[in-house]
Order: sequence, then structure tokens, then C-alpha cells
Amino acid sequence: MPQNLSCLSKMPKLRFSRIQIYEFKNLLKKRKHKTRLEIPLNRNEKKNDIQCILIKPIPDTSISTYFKGRCQEEEKGFQPTLEKLLKDKCLLTAFRTFLQSEFSEENIEFWLACRDYSRSTCPVERSCKATEIYHTFLHPEAEKEVNIDYHTREKIKQAMLDPDDSCFNEAERHVFHLMEKDSCPRFWKSDMYLNLQHRDKASR
Repeated sequence: MPQNLSCLSKMPKLRFSRIQIYEFKNLLKKRKHKTRLEIPLNRNEKKNDIQCILIKPIPDTSISTYFKGRCQEEEKGFQPTLEKLLKDKCLLTAFRTFLQSEFSEENIEFWLACRDYSRSTCPVERSCKATEIYHTFLHPEAEKEVNIDYHTREKIKQAMLDPDDSCFNEAERHVFHLMEKDSCPRFWKSDMYLNLQHRDKASR
């Protein structure tokens, strides 16, 4: 018998159960899948690889993508909303500038302050922010007093003794609706917003 065959005959035989074989195949699939996902995204030959496309980061909303989406919505009869504006940093900046030009920026500043307050988890920090919001926007002699009803103002005043994360919710909703019904429609028709549209179209 040849020497090589003789060595092979002396090697111990490996036996695997069906479960072990299945687990081994599954492990190979996972390793192969992991390797595909780790391929650098900047390789030209892999641009059409679906695995690479799935793990690309989604870019932040820009004015360009906003206008493109808005044009599609307007063609279908939809109207732009304040909610979408507040989610777009560029449009939000333009909206604040527009309100400042009308000397009515207190509403958007109050709304943003309430959003920041609602994310506070530390009781001490929350108490400090609540006091600052009240004296800036809600006190009868506040520098930037917002227009809310007497009962809502009194409820917030009582809540200042031990402010929770929802003490400004009612006033926040009221101010949101004020901007939605009054300020926002005027912004969509303003020269500031129209200039943003023209600038976006010119850059395409």
C-alpha cells in the first residue's frame, strides 16, 4: 500500500450529527454575510451591491430634498405643514428669522424652550429651566410674553412649586396652533421663503 494512503487510513474518522452539520453550515453563512457587510462602501465595483446600499447612512433632511418633496405633495393637492418645517433645521432657521422681522419670535422661542425642557431628566436642571421659561415667556411682566389664556398661565404658575415634565404641555400646544394658523401661512408666502425656493432651483 502506498505511504500516503497508509497515513490516511490511520487518521481518526470525524463523525458529525445532522444537527452539527446544520450548525456548521449556518455558521459559514453568518461569517459570509458579515464579510459582505464589512466591504468598504467607497469601492466603485461595489456601488450596486445591495448589502452596501442597505448600510449607507441616511443623510439629514436638506432644503433641496424638502422642496423636492413639497413639490410632489403640492402636485397631489397637499399643503406644507408647520410640523415638517420644525423638523428641518434650515427651514426652522429661516422661519425664526422671518418671525424676528415681524417682531413675533417669542412663540417659536417658547416652543423650542419647551421642547428642550421636556428632554430634561435631572430634577434640579428641570426646575431651573422651568423657572427660566416662566419668567421669560409667561410672567405678566415677561420680556417675551406669549399669548395664552389666564387659566393655563395660573396652572403653570402653581406647577412651578414642583415642575414635572409635562407642566408646559398645554401652553406649548396652544402656541403651536397659533403658529400653525397665523405665522406659518404667512411664512410660506413671504419673500424669504420664495427666495429659498428660487435659490434651490438655481442650484440644481
